[in-house]
Formats: sequence, C-alpha cells, structure tokens
Amino acid sequence: MLRRYQMNLQVGWLSIVGKRENNEDACYCDPQNRFFLVADGMGGQSGGERASQIAVEAIPKKLQQIDFENSTPTQTKKQIEEAVAFANQKIMVLGESDYELKNMGTTVVFSVLVNGTLFVGGIGDSRVYSLRKGALEQLTTDHSLTQALMEAGTLTPKEAVNHRYRNVLYRYLGCKEGGAGTNLKQIPIQPGDRFLLCSDGVTGGASDPTLLSLLKTGTDPQKTAETIVQAATDGGSKDNITALVIFFE
Repeated sequence: MLRRYQMNLQVGWLSIVGKRENNEDACYCDPQNRFFLVADGMGGQSGGERASQIAVEAIPKKLQQIDFENSTPTQTKKQIEEAVAFANQKIMVLGESDYELKNMGTTVVFSVLVNGTLFVGGIGDSRVYSLRKGALEQLTTDHSLTQALMEAGTLTPKEAVNHRYRNVLYRYLGCKEGGAGTNLKQIPIQPGDRFLLCSDGVTGGASDPTLLSLLKTGTDPQKTAETIVQAATDGGSKDNITALVIFFE
C-alpha cells in the first residue's frame, strides 16, 4: 500500500505471515503524515496479535495530542514516552486479567515527524534504520540479551548472529520495564533521507549490506518495501516479516 503526502514524503509497507501460522506483526501509518509504527507481538497466536494491535491503537491515540506545529523537542519527547507507557500499561492490565493472554507482549518502533525533525525510538528488537548520503545507520538499540552481552564485551557481533539468546528480550511492551527506555533520537530531515522501520523478521533474513543496497537503489518506497520483505524471505527468515519504508524527496 503506497501513500503520498505533503512535504515530499512517500511511504510504502508490506507485512506477511512468512513461515509462521499467523501474523503477530502490526503496522500503522498516520493518514496525516505525522507518525508511523511497526510492532511485533509475542506470547502465542492470540496473545501476540492482541499485544501488537493494542500498541498500534493505543500509541496513536496519544500521539495525536501532540501539537505538530508548535511542540518543542522536550514536549514532543515527553508525549512520545507517555504514549509508549500508556500502551505498556494497557497490555499489562489485559495480560493480568485474561489468563489466555497472560504472557503476551510486543516490540514497537516508531517515527514521529514534528516541524521537520524526525523523532525515532523503540522498545524490543524491532528496528529503525536511516539511509543518508549512502550510509546506513541503525538508529534504535535492541533490548535483547545478546545486545546486552555485546555491550558488556562478552559476545562479539559475529557470535551474536546465531546465539541462543538472540531472540530473548529484557524490555518489551507488556513488562514492568516496557514503559520507558525508548532511546529517543532527534533527526533533522534532509532531502534524500530514507528510513526503514522493520520487525526482526526482516533482520533475521536480510543483512545490513543487503538493506543498504535495497534502500539505496530503490526508486519507489512500496516496491522497496516489497523487495526488502522478499530478500528476508529468500535469506531464510523464520518469522513474520514487516517492512515500512519512508522516502523524503
């Protein structure tokens, strides 16, 4: 699905089941070109789907309250954090009240555009990447045990690729620590900037060099999202696969 917006922004996205029985990923594109989200649920079929859906419903409700023309960076960050905490609380309460949803949770990554500045962040191991002047950068930090081990110097990036704890998260929406720590970043937009929001189904099958090549050579965000999903599939991804691509031209 491709949407065209003011400010020369274009976005395309695709979400597929992949090799799973159902799709626990969820995606949200604000109709007014203000924010975008990708969530990856966990906790079983019903739990994962419910958690990711709550994230892409609850967070936009709060983000819509931002004054997108006059909000200061400090105000914007505060409201984004409050939106994430709101969703986290809703997921926790439902998980505690419904036995079938007891262990549900979800990751979430987002981009929020305010006055020409993009605010990006996330919880869990879904990711946001930027492509600027030919360089790919991962803007979010994985809240996984393998990432924590790498930061502690006990695990190398190469060892982390197939580590047994690579999919174990210590922070996600649905746990006590999930309401904070989105590692928000501010990025003043430049013409030619491109961004990718994706679930770990993408990174589980497509390497950073592959993502760099596809984002750099793509001429249409919808087709680029589709080629990224296909590359992850061809690369052996075993999860649901969701890619949301934003072009600023």
